[in-house]
Amino acid sequence: MPSFLETLSSRGQTLATCESLTAGLLSATIASYPGASAVFQGGLVTYSAALKTQLAGVPAELIDAHGMVSAECAEAMATGTRSALGVDYALALTGVAGPTVQEGNPVGVVWLALAGPEGVVSTRVLPEGQTRWALRTDATEPEEVLDGSRNEIRQRAALFALDFFESHLNGN
Repeated sequence: MPSFLETLSSRGQTLATCESLTAGLLSATIASYPGASAVFQGGLVTYSAALKTQLAGVPAELIDAHGMVSAECAEAMATGTRSALGVDYALALTGVAGPTVQEGNPVGVVWLALAGPEGVVSTRVLPEGQTRWALRTDATEPEEVLDGSRNEIRQRAALFALDFFESHLNGN
């Protein structure tokens, strides 16, 4: 059992997910671990803007202002899921797995957010040694993005989310 499951179980805390580009892969990964049922309550797959609003409570105005692939959207997904599902922690992933640009974001731009008792934090998904440089359609300077095929990006994002969560629970 991964240490994040042991930690949550010992604290009597719960976890849920809200996923866009990973489309349930993060939830499936969590559920694959023995003992997950003690803490994992479930997940939302909110691939469309409409479902981000209807299920996770992301304000349509926020999506209009910042886009679906943004820190703001990821944070709202995590916060809304935590509230809607009544859990202690919610992880949210949104981004571009490919094969094409979305909202000006190149393939490989992925945002992760974690909402919990301490508040909400977000970060870009950039695992060491698994990135490349790409240009936004409206930019002149390249930015670092997650590298790989569509499925590799999705898998790397899910694993990064779990590593990030475990690190957060351990106070790092």
